Amino acid sequence: MTTRGAGAPGQAADAMTARLTGWVEPAVAAAGYDLEELVVRPAGQRSVVRVVVDRDSGVSLDDVAELSRSLSELLDAQDEALGRSPYVLEVTSPGVDRPLTLPRHWRRNVGRLVTVTAGPDGRREELTARVLRVQDDGVVLAVEKGGTKKGQVRKAAGERTVGWAELGEARVQVEFTRPAGHRDAALVHVPDEDETDETDEIDDGEDDTDVDPEDMDDDEHDPAGVPVADASGGSGRPAPHRAPRDPRPRRGGSK
Repeated sequence: MTTRGAGAPGQAADAMTARLTGWVEPAVAAAGYDLEELVVRPAGQRSVVRVVVDRDSGVSLDDVAELSRSLSELLDAQDEALGRSPYVLEVTSPGVDRPLTLPRHWRRNVGRLVTVTAGPDGRREELTARVLRVQDDGVVLAVEKGGTKKGQVRKAAGERTVGWAELGEARVQVEFTRPAGHRDAALVHVPDEDETDETDEIDDGEDDTDVDPEDMDDDEHDPAGVPVADASGGSGRPAPHRAPRDPRPRRGGSK
């Protein structure tokens, strides 16, 4: 877990961040999450308290909203200790560009494509690989070669086990589809054949029904006889997970 203070210079900021961490971390843990980062930064006349959380099963929008309410109540009860200064609480999950620095980060990204510097000190190389599994002594990667130029396809180069001490900076690479079995796979909707067939029928602009000209004349003079088509639409692809922020300013003292 990382803490950074930016609400005041020097030791005052560090002290406030440490105090907030002491209140927030137990509450986050009790709710079943890991506190990955707590940041306090100034924003005009108020401060922004940014709390980053995660867990093995992932963090949904409902999870973030519920945890945000709990932490808001917790910090509201500490108005006097916070100096009665206004602040905005922001609860979120880690972004895709967050570096993988702990074993749990690797475990939560099994199946994802990463770039990582690996190897002994002084002889490290940058790899592009997919995380296959996490072991007690390190991670097992499916290394891929090529793909550095536009249109070039990466090719499998075999598995490689890298110990924790030989892992350098690592980041997840953005992919438009989630690998099968990954905890975020459910966020990407892939229509089945029935949905595809139904959508094709709805979108078909041609009417295959034979219409008798006499019937058309009757319909023209009888509004009740005009057929009405059912235009129900198919489901679309949901938006990528993006955790919301709580925009409400919090102020100490009376509300």
